[in-house]
Amino acid sequence: MLDLNYLAEFSRTNCVAICAFLVPANLLATLLTMILTGICRPLYQIWQAAVIASFFAFVMMLHVYSWFAIGVVMLPTYILLSLAITCVLINLGAIFYHKHYLNNPTFGQ
Repeated sequence: MLDLNYLAEFSRTNCVAICAFLVPANLLATLLTMILTGICRPLYQIWQAAVIASFFAFVMMLHVYSWFAIGVVMLPTYILLSLAITCVLINLGAIFYHKHYLNNPTFGQ
């Protein structure tokens, strides 16, 4: 059975490596979602990019919450949490923008 204590301890032990991967992955995947929305790609491609980017963001949130669980409340934890939340909101906004504005036949007239 999966013990969350071991997973949280792994997250805290390998914090530098996890953050060194998740921060650029989060930013690049969200940038890809924004680019695909900007060049008016089909909705399924935007959904795929947004799901991957949101996955990275949620993993980062879980990583930050593992630090909050042991009482570490520092500026980097809030910065990482705000980065993850911002990326999730950008991905949701890209999907919303594509569904409501780019598919509207009167958009841009």
